[in-house]
Amino acid sequence: MTKVLVPYYSTYGHIYTMAKAVAEGAAEVEGAEVKMVRVEEFDVVKQAMSGQDAYVQAQKAQEEVPVATHDDLKWADGVVWGIPTRFGSMPAQMKQYLDSAGALWMNGELEGKATGIFTSTGSIHGGQETTAITSMINLLHFGFIYVGLPYGENPEQMTTDGIGGSPYAASTVAGPDGSNQHDERELVMARRLGKRVATVAKALRG
Repeated sequence: MTKVLVPYYSTYGHIYTMAKAVAEGAAEVEGAEVKMVRVEEFDVVKQAMSGQDAYVQAQKAQEEVPVATHDDLKWADGVVWGIPTRFGSMPAQMKQYLDSAGALWMNGELEGKATGIFTSTGSIHGGQETTAITSMINLLHFGFIYVGLPYGENPEQMTTDGIGGSPYAASTVAGPDGSNQHDERELVMARRLGKRVATVAKALRG
């Protein structure tokens, strides 16, 4: 079996929906075992956002997804990260998860594993590309082999009508207030990314 992990952090559910699409794509690869895990929310954020219905509902929808551990990373042959933007880079929740994995870095336990990123921003110019590129730096330090989304397989990237997606990462535009719904083309690219990472992980493993 080729084991593919989809760890993600999602505030209002956009990355959660993308994660499910990524997992679907990865599962298309013969012999793939796919696992979704969520990076845990900070207690201080839960308290601060407890009065926002959209946030509360999105968090409740994810309750059944297991919380990400470092053992999950060791288990996986390929990892596809769901990383929303915070001012053009990854949020503190995801950064803490990676920062606390120093022992894995020290022992080289993640080296040679295929990886990719999917992200979500409030606007087209809110970090669609910078979030992927800056997050990529962290993953390269761990020794991951980065897998992008080539134009040839993803002609949707050539459109000019404001959807997510780039050679660096699958992505979606959530809107300034988080009310935007996913464009189906964004979910198609997310599925392709999952399948692509799983395919590369399988080849590296074999």
